[in-house]
Amino acid sequence: MKLKFTKMHGAGNDFVVLDGYTQPVNLTPERVRALADRHFGVGADQLLLVEKPTLDGVDFRYRIFNCDGGEVEHCGNGARCFVKFVRDTGLTDKRSVRVQVQNGTITLTMQDNGEVLVDMGTPVFEPARVPFDAKGLEGRSEGADTLWPLDVNSVTRWISVVSMGNPHAVQVVDDVEDFPVLTDGPVIERHARFPQRVNAGFMQIVGRSEIKLRVYERGAGETLACGTGACAAVAAGIRRGLLDAPVLVHTHGGKLTISWDSTREAAPLLMAGPAATVFEGEIELAD
Repeated sequence: MKLKFTKMHGAGNDFVVLDGYTQPVNLTPERVRALADRHFGVGADQLLLVEKPTLDGVDFRYRIFNCDGGEVEHCGNGARCFVKFVRDTGLTDKRSVRVQVQNGTITLTMQDNGEVLVDMGTPVFEPARVPFDAKGLEGRSEGADTLWPLDVNSVTRWISVVSMGNPHAVQVVDDVEDFPVLTDGPVIERHARFPQRVNAGFMQIVGRSEIKLRVYERGAGETLACGTGACAAVAAGIRRGLLDAPVLVHTHGGKLTISWDSTREAAPLLMAGPAATVFEGEIELAD
């Protein structure tokens, strides 16, 4: 099977984008892994698939696959690349598009400065809905949030649990560069308390409107940036009384700006950041 693709990135979080709108695309976990392989394929943190929507009033369907072959619910950095792709390839000339994701719809808007604004939806903090198994644990209140103890490599880490359409565990650390992200991250990702696994976020507070963030992503490992992780971290920080929106988020791959009016019920988080095309190509995959 021969596929045309576009390699893109959002703040260093890189993607292979496939147009399933105008060409047939039959993805299997094996094909996803082959495309994402950095030695024998194109190489990417995730694959993004553009399809025709199955819902009324929606422009496109947006599907996301981790490099391990699994399909996931949401990716904020990918969403920015998605809207740039559908505009650049002529699939739409709209500045603002509504797209269907696995668990709902989101709105993506191209701004005059070339950045993309993404309505990331409303954060969810109820443990059962993240999902997080809090049975038998004694949480600790901080501001409007509840921190939960998690045993990680024989150390108790206090985490906020947040869903941005996908599950996140966020903890505040003193120095994100010195913290053992690469040893704690995989343990948290597969911790038994998270039945669907989890994205592990490590946040350093720089100021009330500025943080540094590293994220060990579920199914992908540490990436240069994670849009939903940035939103989850900012939401947790605001709930804990540590941050005020808008918040500038420094990742290894670039900067994101997250806004959230936490005083409004069901208010969505808004994320602004870059999206860039790296190259286009064609690849032959085994049938």
